Amino acid sequence: MTEIQMWNEYIKINKNAKNYEAWSFGGNTPDMPDLLAELVLRGIKTATASAYPCYVAENAPLPPVGGYNLILNTKGEAVCITETIKVYTIPFNQVKEEHAYKEGEFDRTLTSWRKCHSEIFTMELKEIGQEFTEDMLVVCEEFKVVYPII
Repeated sequence: MTEIQMWNEYIKINKNAKNYEAWSFGGNTPDMPDLLAELVLRGIKTATASAYPCYVAENAPLPPVGGYNLILNTKGEAVCITETIKVYTIPFNQVKEEHAYKEGEFDRTLTSWRKCHSEIFTMELKEIGQEFTEDMLVVCEEFKVVYPII
C-alpha cells in the first residue's frame, strides 16, 4: 500500500487527523528499517530515539505530541500509522532501562540499546560534522499504532 492510500484509509476512521510525517527508521544495517517497522506493527516497539543535534542542524522541530507518523519500509511502502504520545530530551547517558525496553530491539536491555544507538548516532553526527558524546541530548519519542488497528 502506498503512503497516500494508507493515509486516505486512516482519515476515513479519524476525520480529525489533518497531516502526518512519513519516514522510515534508520539503522546500522540495510534491513534494520524493515525489522523495526515490523516491531512497531506487532506492538513490540513503542518508542524511538534520535540525536538532538541532528534536529538543531536541520532546524527541524521536535515531533509533536499528537502528531501522526506514517512508517515506511525500505521500498517506500506504508507499514502503519503511529500517534506520538510523549516526547522528551535527555542526555544519552541518562536514558533509562524503561525506554530501552519500549524500543523493543535486540534483548530490550539498556546495555544493548546504548551499544546500538551510540554506533548509529556516531554515524549520523559524523554526517553533520559533529561527534557523539555520552552526554549529548537524545530525543525520546513514545507512540502507539493507530492504523491498522491491532
